[in-house]
Amino acid sequence: MSSQKRIWIVRDYLKCSGCRKCEIACSLFHENKIWPEASRIRIFMLVPGAEVPHLCVQCEDYPCVESCPVGALSVSEETEAVLVDKEKCTGCGICINACPGKVPHMHPTENYAVICDLCGGKPQCVKVCKEGKWGALRIISKADEQISERDRAYKLYACTPEEITRDLVINLYGEAGEELT
Repeated sequence: MSSQKRIWIVRDYLKCSGCRKCEIACSLFHENKIWPEASRIRIFMLVPGAEVPHLCVQCEDYPCVESCPVGALSVSEETEAVLVDKEKCTGCGICINACPGKVPHMHPTENYAVICDLCGGKPQCVKVCKEGKWGALRIISKADEQISERDRAYKLYACTPEEITRDLVINLYGEAGEELT
């Protein structure tokens, strides 16, 4: 695998407007229709004003791939993103439990896991976020100086939406409230 081609999507939760254009772009790319439930990126709003873009952080040790009992998950040689073989996937959900952020989810109508594949190296979610001037999503690569930023942020990104929302609410409002503690 070529480490020069490896990319990650970095999120800035404070810039996310919650517009969900990233979900639309993803579902159009993968499903050929607007279908946020089938999107590989999801926006969670667990409390008003705290939108959380949630997608695969492309872990370097790939716990989801390693956990799959039928070999339905693999790593792309081109992008090093996780790929799902729909024909092999049994829908057991072991990959979901293995993921530190519980990012993979089941396709809404078919029996296979969906996970960000970086759209083959050209993430559509980043494209629409950038076009919209929000800048909540951006790409960094292993060749970038910003790789240390990705490494520092990894612990935040590999969290569940609830954990991220709690930290975001504290950052925005100074306290988390009982329902998030």
